[in-house]
Amino acid sequence: MAPPEHHESVPTPARSTDPVRPGGTDRVAPGGPNPVGPDAAPGPATRRDGWAWLWLAVGGFLVGQVGGAVLVELAAGVEGKTRHLSAIEVMASPPEWYIVSSLVGLWCGFGLAPLLASRLRGSGRFVADLGVRFRWIDTIGIGIGVGGQVLVAVLYAPFINHLHNFSAPTQKLTGSAHGWGFFVIALFTVVGAPFFEELYFRGLLFRALVRLFSPSDTARRTAAIVSVGPAVLLDAMLFGLAHGEAEQFAGLAVFGAILAYVSYRTGRQGMNMVAHASFNLVAVLAIVANGGGVIH
Repeated sequence: MAPPEHHESVPTPARSTDPVRPGGTDRVAPGGPNPVGPDAAPGPATRRDGWAWLWLAVGGFLVGQVGGAVLVELAAGVEGKTRHLSAIEVMASPPEWYIVSSLVGLWCGFGLAPLLASRLRGSGRFVADLGVRFRWIDTIGIGIGVGGQVLVAVLYAPFINHLHNFSAPTQKLTGSAHGWGFFVIALFTVVGAPFFEELYFRGLLFRALVRLFSPSDTARRTAAIVSVGPAVLLDAMLFGLAHGEAEQFAGLAVFGAILAYVSYRTGRQGMNMVAHASFNLVAVLAIVANGGGVIH
Protein backbone atom coordinates (compact mmCIF):
# COMPACT_ATOMS: atom_id res chain seq x y z
CA MET A 1 0.00 0.00 0.00
CA ALA A 2 1.34 3.36 -1.02
CA PRO A 3 1.85 5.80 1.84
CA PRO A 4 -0.74 8.57 1.97
CA GLU A 5 0.25 11.71 0.16
CA HIS A 6 1.25 14.60 2.35
CA HIS A 7 -0.27 17.91 1.26
CA GLU A 8 1.41 20.98 2.67
CA SER A 9 -0.92 23.85 3.27
CA VAL A 10 0.10 26.95 1.37
CA PRO A 11 -0.57 30.11 3.34
CA THR A 12 -2.84 32.58 1.60
CA PRO A 13 -1.01 35.84 0.93
CA ALA A 14 -2.19 38.60 3.19
CA ARG A 15 -4.34 41.10 1.39
CA SER A 16 -2.70 44.47 1.21
CA THR A 17 -4.43 47.21 3.10
CA ASP A 18 -2.69 49.94 1.12
CA PRO A 19 -5.23 52.09 -0.70
CA VAL A 20 -5.14 51.74 -4.46
CA ARG A 21 -6.17 53.91 -7.33
CA PRO A 22 -9.01 52.83 -9.57
CA GLY A 23 -7.57 50.15 -11.81
CA GLY A 24 -5.50 48.51 -9.07
CA THR A 25 -2.31 50.55 -9.35
CA ASP A 26 -0.37 50.59 -6.09
CA ARG A 27 -0.67 53.89 -4.27
CA VAL A 28 2.97 53.91 -3.13
CA ALA A 29 5.08 56.17 -5.34
CA PRO A 30 8.33 54.93 -6.89
CA GLY A 31 10.36 57.01 -4.47
CA GLY A 32 8.62 55.74 -1.35
CA PRO A 33 5.76 57.08 0.75
CA ASN A 34 4.15 60.38 -0.06
CA PRO A 35 6.38 62.94 1.70
CA VAL A 36 3.65 65.17 3.10
CA GLY A 37 4.10 65.04 6.85
CA PRO A 38 4.40 62.22 9.37
CA ASP A 39 0.63 61.55 9.43
CA ALA A 40 0.10 62.11 5.73
CA ALA A 41 -3.01 61.27 3.78
CA PRO A 42 -2.34 59.34 0.54
CA GLY A 43 -2.55 62.33 -1.80
CA PRO A 44 -1.16 62.03 -5.35
CA ALA A 45 1.11 58.99 -5.52
CA THR A 46 3.13 59.86 -8.62
CA ARG A 47 4.19 62.94 -10.52
CA ARG A 48 1.59 62.14 -13.13
CA ASP A 49 -1.04 62.19 -10.39
CA GLY A 50 0.50 65.41 -9.08
CA TRP A 51 0.10 67.09 -12.47
CA ALA A 52 -3.50 65.88 -12.63
CA TRP A 53 -4.21 67.35 -9.19
CA LEU A 54 -2.57 70.62 -10.20
CA TRP A 55 -4.63 70.96 -13.38
CA LEU A 56 -7.77 70.11 -11.43
CA ALA A 57 -6.82 72.89 -9.00
CA VAL A 58 -6.57 75.35 -11.92
CA GLY A 59 -9.90 74.14 -13.27
CA GLY A 60 -11.52 74.36 -9.84
CA PHE A 61 -10.42 77.97 -9.44
CA LEU A 62 -11.86 78.87 -12.84
CA VAL A 63 -15.10 77.02 -12.13
CA GLY A 64 -15.35 78.92 -8.86
CA GLN A 65 -14.96 82.26 -10.61
CA VAL A 66 -17.60 81.38 -13.20
CA GLY A 67 -19.88 79.83 -10.58
CA GLY A 68 -19.67 82.96 -8.46
CA ALA A 69 -20.55 85.17 -11.42
CA VAL A 70 -23.52 82.97 -12.36
CA LEU A 71 -24.92 82.88 -8.82
CA VAL A 72 -24.50 86.64 -8.51
CA GLU A 73 -26.50 87.09 -11.71
CA LEU A 74 -29.24 84.78 -10.41
CA ALA A 75 -29.34 86.51 -7.04
CA ALA A 76 -29.45 89.91 -8.73
CA GLY A 77 -32.45 88.73 -10.75
CA VAL A 78 -34.27 87.59 -7.61
CA GLU A 79 -33.52 90.91 -5.92
CA GLY A 80 -34.50 92.90 -9.01
CA LYS A 81 -31.03 94.42 -9.21
CA THR A 82 -29.83 93.08 -12.55
CA ARG A 83 -29.63 96.53 -14.13
CA HIS A 84 -27.59 97.83 -11.20
CA LEU A 85 -25.21 94.88 -10.98
CA SER A 86 -22.24 96.64 -12.59
CA ALA A 87 -22.50 99.41 -9.98
CA ILE A 88 -22.88 96.92 -7.12
CA GLU A 89 -19.73 95.07 -8.18
CA VAL A 90 -17.57 98.13 -7.55
CA MET A 91 -19.26 99.22 -4.35
CA ALA A 92 -17.06 99.54 -1.27
CA SER A 93 -19.78 97.77 0.75
CA PRO A 94 -21.92 95.50 -1.46
CA PRO A 95 -25.15 93.96 -0.08
CA GLU A 96 -25.23 90.60 1.71
CA TRP A 97 -26.87 88.71 -1.17
CA TYR A 98 -24.01 89.68 -3.46
CA ILE A 99 -21.35 88.53 -0.99
CA VAL A 100 -23.07 85.23 -0.15
CA SER A 101 -23.78 84.25 -3.77
CA SER A 102 -20.23 85.03 -4.92
CA LEU A 103 -18.70 83.04 -2.04
CA VAL A 104 -20.97 80.02 -2.59
CA GLY A 105 -20.10 79.97 -6.30
CA LEU A 106 -16.38 80.16 -5.53
CA TRP A 107 -16.60 77.37 -2.98
CA CYS A 108 -18.38 75.12 -5.47
CA GLY A 109 -15.16 75.13 -7.51
CA PHE A 110 -12.98 74.79 -4.41
CA GLY A 111 -14.95 71.72 -3.32
CA LEU A 112 -15.46 70.08 -6.71
CA ALA A 113 -11.77 70.03 -7.69
CA PRO A 114 -10.57 68.06 -4.62
CA LEU A 115 -13.50 65.67 -5.00
CA LEU A 116 -12.57 64.94 -8.62
CA ALA A 117 -8.89 64.61 -7.69
CA SER A 118 -9.72 61.94 -5.14
CA ARG A 119 -12.08 60.09 -7.49
CA LEU A 120 -9.97 60.25 -10.65
CA ARG A 121 -6.35 60.27 -9.43
CA GLY A 122 -6.57 59.21 -5.79
CA SER A 123 -7.78 56.31 -3.68
CA GLY A 124 -11.40 57.37 -4.08
CA ARG A 125 -11.64 58.05 -0.33
CA PHE A 126 -12.13 61.79 -0.19
CA VAL A 127 -11.53 62.29 3.53
CA ALA A 128 -8.36 60.17 3.51
CA ASP A 129 -6.92 61.61 0.28
CA LEU A 130 -7.33 65.24 1.35
CA GLY A 131 -6.50 64.72 5.02
CA VAL A 132 -9.79 66.11 6.34
CA ARG A 133 -9.28 64.84 9.87
CA PHE A 134 -9.47 66.52 13.26
CA ARG A 135 -7.88 65.71 16.61
CA TRP A 136 -8.08 67.43 19.97
CA ILE A 137 -4.50 68.63 19.53
CA ASP A 138 -5.72 70.68 16.57
CA THR A 139 -7.06 73.24 19.06
CA ILE A 140 -3.47 74.50 19.06
CA GLY A 141 -4.59 76.11 15.82
CA ILE A 142 -6.45 78.74 17.86
CA GLY A 143 -3.13 80.08 19.09
CA ILE A 144 -1.63 79.84 15.62
CA GLY A 145 -4.48 81.87 14.12
CA VAL A 146 -4.41 84.57 16.76
CA GLY A 147 -0.61 84.66 16.62
CA GLY A 148 -0.82 84.96 12.85
CA GLN A 149 -2.88 88.14 13.14
CA VAL A 150 -0.42 89.55 15.66
CA LEU A 151 2.50 88.69 13.38
CA VAL A 152 0.83 90.34 10.39
CA ALA A 153 0.07 93.44 12.44
CA VAL A 154 3.71 93.68 13.52
CA LEU A 155 4.96 93.22 9.95
CA TYR A 156 2.65 95.95 8.66
CA ALA A 157 3.19 98.39 11.54
CA PRO A 158 6.03 100.38 9.87
CA PHE A 159 3.97 100.84 6.68
CA ILE A 160 0.39 101.14 7.89
CA ASN A 161 0.27 104.94 7.59
CA HIS A 162 1.20 104.68 3.90
CA LEU A 163 -1.50 102.13 3.03
CA HIS A 164 -4.69 103.86 1.93
CA ASN A 165 -6.88 100.81 1.22
CA PHE A 166 -5.64 98.40 3.87
CA SER A 167 -9.08 97.83 5.42
CA ALA A 168 -10.94 97.83 2.08
CA PRO A 169 -11.36 94.01 1.85
CA THR A 170 -12.85 93.85 5.35
CA GLN A 171 -15.13 96.78 4.58
CA LYS A 172 -16.26 95.21 1.30
CA LEU A 173 -17.05 91.89 2.96
CA THR A 174 -18.96 93.19 5.98
CA GLY A 175 -19.38 96.95 5.61
CA SER A 176 -23.07 97.03 4.72
CA ALA A 177 -24.07 93.98 6.75
CA HIS A 178 -25.94 94.36 10.03
CA GLY A 179 -28.06 92.25 12.33
CA TRP A 180 -28.71 88.77 10.95
CA GLY A 181 -26.97 89.72 7.73
CA PHE A 182 -23.77 90.38 9.62
CA PHE A 183 -24.16 87.09 11.50
CA VAL A 184 -24.47 85.16 8.21
CA ILE A 185 -21.44 86.90 6.69
CA ALA A 186 -19.47 86.26 9.89
CA LEU A 187 -20.43 82.58 9.78
CA PHE A 188 -19.31 82.31 6.18
CA THR A 189 -16.05 84.06 7.06
CA VAL A 190 -15.19 82.05 10.17
CA VAL A 191 -16.51 78.62 9.16
CA GLY A 192 -17.04 78.41 5.40
CA ALA A 193 -13.92 80.19 4.15
CA PRO A 194 -11.44 78.27 6.33
CA PHE A 195 -12.93 74.91 5.37
CA PHE A 196 -13.10 75.39 1.61
CA GLU A 197 -9.89 77.41 1.27
CA GLU A 198 -7.85 74.91 3.29
CA LEU A 199 -9.41 72.00 1.41
CA TYR A 200 -8.36 73.66 -1.84
CA PHE A 201 -5.03 75.35 -1.04
CA ARG A 202 -3.54 72.94 1.50
CA GLY A 203 -5.49 69.79 0.66
CA LEU A 204 -5.37 69.81 -3.14
CA LEU A 205 -2.84 72.39 -4.32
CA PHE A 206 -0.12 71.95 -1.67
CA ARG A 207 -0.11 68.16 -1.94
CA ALA A 208 0.14 68.41 -5.71
CA LEU A 209 3.09 70.81 -5.43
CA VAL A 210 4.91 68.60 -2.91
CA ARG A 211 4.57 65.62 -5.23
CA LEU A 212 5.79 67.59 -8.25
CA PHE A 213 8.80 69.02 -6.39
CA SER A 214 9.67 65.65 -4.84
CA PRO A 215 12.41 63.64 -6.60
CA SER A 216 11.19 60.09 -7.11
CA ASP A 217 14.56 58.45 -6.43
CA THR A 218 15.42 59.95 -3.04
CA ALA A 219 14.86 58.89 0.53
CA ARG A 220 11.87 60.30 2.39
CA ARG A 221 13.89 62.75 4.51
CA THR A 222 15.82 64.13 1.54
CA ALA A 223 12.63 64.35 -0.51
CA ALA A 224 10.99 66.36 2.25
CA ILE A 225 13.86 68.87 2.35
CA VAL A 226 13.85 69.26 -1.44
CA SER A 227 10.10 69.39 -1.99
CA VAL A 228 8.43 70.99 1.01
CA GLY A 229 10.25 74.36 1.01
CA PRO A 230 9.41 75.31 -2.60
CA ALA A 231 5.90 73.88 -2.22
CA VAL A 232 5.26 75.97 0.91
CA LEU A 233 6.50 79.16 -0.77
CA LEU A 234 4.57 78.65 -4.00
CA ASP A 235 1.38 77.63 -2.20
CA ALA A 236 1.67 80.73 0.03
CA MET A 237 2.14 83.09 -2.92
CA LEU A 238 -0.80 81.59 -4.81
CA PHE A 239 -2.92 81.86 -1.66
CA GLY A 240 -2.07 85.55 -1.40
CA LEU A 241 -2.61 86.24 -5.09
CA ALA A 242 -5.98 84.45 -5.14
CA HIS A 243 -7.44 87.07 -2.80
CA GLY A 244 -6.74 89.78 -5.38
CA GLU A 245 -5.70 92.41 -2.84
CA ALA A 246 -2.29 94.01 -3.46
CA GLU A 247 -1.85 95.63 -0.05
CA GLN A 248 -2.85 92.46 1.82
CA PHE A 249 -0.74 90.13 -0.34
CA ALA A 250 2.33 90.02 1.93
CA GLY A 251 0.35 89.32 5.09
CA LEU A 252 -1.80 86.68 3.45
CA ALA A 253 1.25 85.00 1.90
CA VAL A 254 3.03 84.88 5.27
CA PHE A 255 0.01 83.32 6.94
CA GLY A 256 -0.47 80.98 3.97
CA ALA A 257 3.10 79.73 4.42
CA ILE A 258 2.38 79.07 8.11
CA LEU A 259 -0.75 77.12 7.20
CA ALA A 260 1.09 75.07 4.57
CA TYR A 261 3.84 74.16 7.04
CA VAL A 262 1.25 73.20 9.67
CA SER A 263 -0.47 70.99 7.10
CA TYR A 264 2.86 69.35 6.26
CA ARG A 265 3.79 68.74 9.90
CA THR A 266 0.43 67.25 10.86
CA GLY A 267 -0.33 65.52 7.55
CA ARG A 268 -3.96 66.64 7.73
CA GLN A 269 -6.11 69.77 7.50
CA GLY A 270 -7.64 69.92 10.98
CA MET A 271 -5.11 72.17 12.69
CA ASN A 272 -4.73 74.61 9.81
CA MET A 273 -8.54 74.83 9.41
CA VAL A 274 -8.80 75.76 13.09
CA ALA A 275 -5.93 78.24 12.70
CA HIS A 276 -7.54 79.82 9.62
CA ALA A 277 -10.90 80.06 11.40
CA SER A 278 -9.26 81.74 14.41
CA PHE A 279 -7.38 84.15 12.13
CA ASN A 280 -10.66 85.19 10.48
CA LEU A 281 -12.48 85.35 13.81
CA VAL A 282 -10.03 87.96 15.04
CA ALA A 283 -10.91 90.04 11.96
CA VAL A 284 -14.64 89.71 12.64
CA LEU A 285 -14.22 90.65 16.30
CA ALA A 286 -12.13 93.64 15.23
CA ILE A 287 -15.00 94.79 13.03
CA VAL A 288 -17.47 94.41 15.90
CA ALA A 289 -15.14 96.49 18.07
CA ASN A 290 -14.68 99.02 15.21
CA GLY A 291 -11.02 98.07 14.95
CA GLY A 292 -11.15 97.92 11.12
CA GLY A 293 -7.42 97.55 10.49
CA VAL A 294 -7.06 93.77 10.83
CA ILE A 295 -7.04 91.87 7.56
CA HIS A 296 -8.99 88.66 6.92
